[in-house]
Amino acid sequence: MRMRDEDVLAAVRELAPTLRERAAEAEELRRVPDASIKDLAETGFFQLLQPRAYGGLAADPLVFYRAVKEIARACGSTGWVASVVGVHPWHVALFDRRAQDEVWGDDSHTRVSSSYAPTSQVTPVPGGFKISGRWHFSSGCDHADWALLGGLVTDTGGKPVEVYTFLVPRSDFRIIDVWDTVGLRGTGSNDIAIDEVFVPEHRALGFGPVSARDCPGHAVNPEPLYRLPYASVFTTTISTPLVGIAEGAYEGYVAATRERFRVSYGQKVVEDPFAQVRIARAASDIDAAWLQLTRNIGELYDLAVRGEDLPMALRTRARRDQVLATERAVAAVDLLMENSGGKAMRTGPNLVQRAWRDAHTGRGHAANDPERALVPFGQGALGLDIQDTML
Repeated sequence: MRMRDEDVLAAVRELAPTLRERAAEAEELRRVPDASIKDLAETGFFQLLQPRAYGGLAADPLVFYRAVKEIARACGSTGWVASVVGVHPWHVALFDRRAQDEVWGDDSHTRVSSSYAPTSQVTPVPGGFKISGRWHFSSGCDHADWALLGGLVTDTGGKPVEVYTFLVPRSDFRIIDVWDTVGLRGTGSNDIAIDEVFVPEHRALGFGPVSARDCPGHAVNPEPLYRLPYASVFTTTISTPLVGIAEGAYEGYVAATRERFRVSYGQKVVEDPFAQVRIARAASDIDAAWLQLTRNIGELYDLAVRGEDLPMALRTRARRDQVLATERAVAAVDLLMENSGGKAMRTGPNLVQRAWRDAHTGRGHAANDPERALVPFGQGALGLDIQDTML
C-alpha cells in the first residue's frame, strides 16, 4: 500500500524529538548525522515531492512545507538540509525521462543536492555540454548521489544565451570540505568541484522552459505539483525552515522564561511585562510569516489542480511574502535573543542562541534578498511590465 501524505507528516512529527537530541551532534559534525538522514528517509519525507511514476507521492506541497517546519523546529540544520534536498525531486521531475530514469531507475530513494549559481565553465559539444568549475554551498551534498549544478551558456561572442541546470552523478564530482560557520553549522554546505565532464543534453535543463512551465518532464509527470512556478516552490523552500527555526526559538524561550530569575532587577522574568510583550510580538511575527507562506502556496496549488492559469499577481505576491516571512522569522528570533540575558551568549547548548545563529545565516541566502524580491510586486501593482522572469 502506498504511504499517504498524512502518514509521512505524522512520522516526521514523531521523529522530531530525536532530531532535537541530535542538534548538537550535527553542529559538531558540521553535517547532518547519517542516522538522521536514514530516519527521515524511512518516514518517506524525501519522496513527498517525487513523481508517482518513480515511487514518490507527488504530494500537496503544503504537506512538504509543514514537515519541513516540524524538522527545522527541532534542529535548524536538519530542517534546512531536509528542505533543500527534499525539494530536488520536484526539479528532477522536470527533466527528460532519460534523466529521471538514470536518477531513480535503480533506486527510488536516490537523493540529490544542488548549487544553482552559474559559476562553471560550459562548452556546448555535440550531444550535450562539457562543464567544469567549482560550486559553493551545496547543502547536504555528503548525503547525495547526484547534484544539480548551474551553468551559463554563451554564444560565440561571449554573450549570455541561457542559464542551465546540469544533472551530474556523484562519480563525476568531488566534495571539498569548507563548511565551518557560525550558524547552520550542521548543513554540510560544502563546495562541489568538477575538472571537466561531459553532460548529455537530456541531463541539461534551461531556465527558459522552467520559467515557461513547459518542460520535457511534464510529458512523464502530469501531476499538478509540477505545474507550479519554480520561484514559488524554491524560495518557499528557503523561508520555511527559517520559520521553523523561529518557532523552535520561541518554544525554547518561553520554557526558559518560566524558570528564569533576573538578579539585576530582583524579579522573575515570567512576571516581567516587557518579556511578555516580546513573546506576543514574536508569536505574531511567526504566525504572520507562516500564514502568508501557506496561503500563497495553497492558492497556487489549488489553481494548478484545477488546471487554471497562475496569475502573475499571485506569483509576485508569493515572492513578496516569502522574503518577508524570512524577515519576520529573523526579527522574532532577535526579539527573543535580546531578552535572553548574558548566559545565552555562552558557548554550549542553548536553543535560542542556536536559532539566532541559524536564522541569521539562513537570512544570507540569495533567495532572501528583499529588494530583488519586492520590486516585481511593486512593478505589477503600478501597472508596469514585470521584469523578473523567474516568477
